[in-house]
Amino acid sequence: MARKSLNKKNLVDLGPDVLADLLLEAVKGDAARQRRVRMALSAEQSPRDAAADVRKRFASIRRSRSYISRQTQKKVATELSDLTGLIETRIAPDSPDIAFDLLWDLLRLAPGIHERTDDSNGLIGDVMDEAMDVIAHLSLKITKDPAQLAEMIFDALQDNGYGEFDQVVPALADPLGQTGLERLKDLAEEMRTAPLSDTDLAIYDFVDEPERQQALARDRRNLTAEMILQDVADLQGDVDAWLARYSAEQLTYHIIAPEAATRLLNAGRAEEALRIVRQALNRDARDSSWFDTPELNEAHFACLEALGREEELRHALWARFERRLCPNALRGLLKRLPDFDDIEAEDRARDVVLAYTPIEAGLAFCLSWPDTALASRLVHSRSDELDGNAYENLTPAAEALCSEHPLAAVLIWRAMITFALERGRSSRYGHAARHLASCAAADASIADYQRHPGHDAFVEHLRAVHGRKSAFWERTGGA
Repeated sequence: MARKSLNKKNLVDLGPDVLADLLLEAVKGDAARQRRVRMALSAEQSPRDAAADVRKRFASIRRSRSYISRQTQKKVATELSDLTGLIETRIAPDSPDIAFDLLWDLLRLAPGIHERTDDSNGLIGDVMDEAMDVIAHLSLKITKDPAQLAEMIFDALQDNGYGEFDQVVPALADPLGQTGLERLKDLAEEMRTAPLSDTDLAIYDFVDEPERQQALARDRRNLTAEMILQDVADLQGDVDAWLARYSAEQLTYHIIAPEAATRLLNAGRAEEALRIVRQALNRDARDSSWFDTPELNEAHFACLEALGREEELRHALWARFERRLCPNALRGLLKRLPDFDDIEAEDRARDVVLAYTPIEAGLAFCLSWPDTALASRLVHSRSDELDGNAYENLTPAAEALCSEHPLAAVLIWRAMITFALERGRSSRYGHAARHLASCAAADASIADYQRHPGHDAFVEHLRAVHGRKSAFWERTGGA
C-alpha cells in the first residue's frame, strides 16, 4: 500500500514521461494551472524569460474589469501567492533587481483588485503583505539609487488607499540608507507645506463645500507625510522626531503611548516613558477594557522594570490581574515573589477568580492558566450566573471539564441549551441537541447531581416547558 501513496518519492519513481503525461492531463482545460506550468517552464529558461511571462500576467490582471467573486478571489490570491513564490525562488537569486521590480508591480495591482472584490476576509491583503515581506528579504541585494528609490516610495505612498505599501519604508531601509531616508524626509516635509493640488482635491470631489473638501484633502495628505516622517525617524533612531509628530494629548492615547514608551525605553529614557504610560493609564477611559490594553500595561511593566522599581512593579502586576484576570500579569508577579509568598499569592488569585464578574471571564482565565479544578469550583458555586449566550467561552470550558469534572460540564451545557430554547434561537437548536446528547453521555459518570436535577428530570422539564419546539426535539432523536 505504501507504493500507492501519493508522495514525492513514489511519484519520482514513475519517471519523467509518465509524470509529464499525468501533468498534461491534469491541466487540460484549466487555464490557471496551465499558466502555472508555463511559468515554471519559463523559469527553467532564464530569470528574464520568467519575468517577461510574469509581466504579461500582471498586464492581463491590470486590464481586467470584471467583478471578482469570493470563489474567484481565492484563485486570484493563490495565483498571486504562487507568482510571489516564483519571483522569490527562481528570479531573485540571480536577478534581485528584476525580482524587486516585479514585486513592486504586483503591489501596484492591489487597488485595481480591491475595487473589483470584497476583501473582508483579508485574502488579497495577505498576498500583498507576503510580497512586501519578500521585498524586505531581498532588500540587501537591491542596487537601486537611494534617492530614486526614495522617490519611488514617496510616489507609491500617495496612492496607498488599501495599505499595500504601509511597511515599505522599513522594508527598504537598507538600500535607502541615510541618503535615501533624508531624501524621503525632504519630500514629506515639502508635501506638508505645499499648496493643495488638483489631484489632492479630486479625491474629495464628491464634497460640495469647498472648505470641507480642502480640509479633508489636507488631512489625508498630512497623514501620509506623518507616516513617512515617523518611519524615517524610527530608522534614524530619532526618538524626539517621532514624538514630535504627536500632541501631548495624543501621546496619552492607548494605541500611541505603548509605541512611544518602547522607543523611549530603547533610547534609555525610562523616566519619560513611564510618564507617558502613566498619563495614558490615568485617562478617564481607564475603566474600559477597550482602552486598558495589554500593550499599554506591558509598556508600564517594562518601564518599572527598567527603573528597578520592584515593589511598584509587583503592585502593578497584581492590579492588572485583579482588574482584568490577566494570566500573563499573574505569571509575571509569581516569578518575582520568593518561595512560599508565591503560593500565598496564587491562593489569593484563586479567590479573585471565584468572585470575578462576569463568571465567563473567570472560566476563560481558568482555561488559559490552566486550572480545571478551579473552573469546576467556579461553575458549582455560581452556575445560576452562567450566560448561555456566551457560547464562545462556555463551549471550550465544557469540553475542558467533561472528563474530570462532568457535572460542571453538564451545568454549562444546560445553560446553553436553556438559553437557546427560552429565546427561541432556532439557529442554535442543532448545537443545543448536541449539548443534550453530551449531557446524556456524561450522566453515567455523575454519582451525585447535588442540588441540581438529574438528567432525566432535566429532560422532562425541557419537554414540559418547550415540548412544542419540534425543530429542537427532532434533532435530539427523541431524547
